[in-house]
Amino acid sequence: MFRFSCVMAAALSAAFFSNAVLAAGEELPDIAIKDVTVISPERATPLQHAYVHVVYGKIVAVGTQKIKAKVEIDGKGKFLIPGLIDTHTHLGWVAGMTDAQRQAHPDIVKAAQEQEPRSYLYFGYTTVLSLGETSKGVREWNARGIRPDAYFCGRTPVAKGYGFYGFDEASYFLYLPEQAKSLPASVKKADHTPKAVVDRMAADGAICVKTYFERGYGSAHNLPVPKLEMTRELVAAAHAKGLPVFMHATDKEAQQFAVDAGVDVIAHAMFKGHELTKTDALADDVQGILRTVVSRGMGYQPTLRVFGALSDQLDDKFFADPLLENAYAPALLAWYRTDEAGWYRKALSDTPQSVLDHKSRLADSVVRTLAASNAKLLFGTDTPSDDVYGNPPGLNGLYEMRRWVEDGVGLGKLLSAMTIENARVMKLEKDIGTVEAGKRANLLLLTKDPLMNVEAYNAIDTVIMGGRPIARKELSAKASH
Repeated sequence: MFRFSCVMAAALSAAFFSNAVLAAGEELPDIAIKDVTVISPERATPLQHAYVHVVYGKIVAVGTQKIKAKVEIDGKGKFLIPGLIDTHTHLGWVAGMTDAQRQAHPDIVKAAQEQEPRSYLYFGYTTVLSLGETSKGVREWNARGIRPDAYFCGRTPVAKGYGFYGFDEASYFLYLPEQAKSLPASVKKADHTPKAVVDRMAADGAICVKTYFERGYGSAHNLPVPKLEMTRELVAAAHAKGLPVFMHATDKEAQQFAVDAGVDVIAHAMFKGHELTKTDALADDVQGILRTVVSRGMGYQPTLRVFGALSDQLDDKFFADPLLENAYAPALLAWYRTDEAGWYRKALSDTPQSVLDHKSRLADSVVRTLAASNAKLLFGTDTPSDDVYGNPPGLNGLYEMRRWVEDGVGLGKLLSAMTIENARVMKLEKDIGTVEAGKRANLLLLTKDPLMNVEAYNAIDTVIMGGRPIARKELSAKASH
C-alpha cells in the first residue's frame, strides 16, 4: 500500500566535496571519486588507489589514472562498492497498525511513509523490489526525489474460496479448475489464465511474477494450494515474457513443489515441515531438495528475519537498539512504545518463544547447508514480514546480514548476493550491481572494509544515487528535513 503526498528535494552535504554543493534540480556535473579502494563482485581482488569518473549519473571510467572533475570526493582510506539491492520488500506498508489505527493517526502514517525511502538509502539500498505490488504504487514511489529505484513483482495467488472474497484488488489472481463454476459473472475467465495474467503483468511494467504455495500459515497466506500443471503453465508464460518467477514457499512440501514447478526463486527458507536429525543434520529428503536447488542454479532467499522479528516483538530489549532512531520516523517509533501498539504482541503472547526459536533454527540449518554448497543465495529481507516493528526499513537488512554471516555465508558471497546476483535475477545486470564503466552510478562509500567485517555496512560515509552524492546523516530519521 502506498500513500505518499509529496516529492522530496535532493540534499547534498558540502563537507564531502572539494567544490560547491549542487543546488536542488541543478544539472549533474561530472564527479570524480579519488584514491579509493573499489570492491566490486566481478573483481577477484579490490582495486586500490582507484579513480572513478561519473558523468550524468553513469560510470564512465574506473582505473588508477587520476581524474579531475567539477565535483571531487576524497576516497582516501575508504571503500567504494555497488549500491545494495533488496529483492523482497513490501513498500509503503506501515506495519503494526490496524486499519482503524491508521485512520486515527494519519500524521504518523504520513511521517513513516515519507521516511521509509530515506531509511532504505541510509542503510545502503539503492534498488528495491516490491513483491506482490502494482504499477501504481511503484510509480508513486519513484516520483519521489530521494529514494531507491523501485521495481515490482506482480502477485498471482489462487483465489481464496469460491466467493473470491478479499481479491477485489488482486487483478492477477488465478483460479483452480474446481472453482470455475463459482466464478462471479463479473469475472472473465479468459482474463485469469496463467498466460493472460502474465501478459497483463508485463504490460503493467512488472519485472517478475510472485506466486504462492502455503498451507495455513496465517490469514495473509492461507490460500488454496495451486495445481502443479497450472503453476508450470504460469512459469512457461512468465519465461516467454522474460520474467522470472518467485514462489512463496516456507516448508518442505512447498519447496519440493517449487522445484517440480521449475520456478526461478524460492522466497523464504524452510522454516517448517521438517525436523533435524539427532545429530542436528538436515534429513535426507530435505538435503535432496536443496541439492536440486543448487544443481539447477535456482535462487534462494532465506529471509531469516521473519521469525527473528516475531521474537523481537516479545522482547523489550529490542527498543534499546540506537539504530532504530535512524530507521523509524520519531513519531512512529514513539507510537510503537505505547500500549495501543501492543495489540499484536498480545496476540503473539500465546506462542512460546521456544517455537519461534525452533523455526529459526531450522532455517539457519538450511542456510548453512546452502552456504557450504555455494548455492545462489539472493538477498531479500521481507520488510515488513508481518504486522511487527522488528523489520525496520533498511535496518532490517543489517539484521539479516548478521544472521547470514553467523550461518557461515562468507563476506564476499554476501556482497555478491546483495549486488550482482540480485541484479541478475532482476535482469538489470547491465545497469547495476557492479562498479564498472557503463553502469548506473548507484554506489556506496564506506569507511570500513566490507570484506573484513559485516559491520562495514553500517559505516556508510556517502550514498551516491544515480550519480548524486548524499551524505548519510542527511537520510537519518533524526535529521530535520
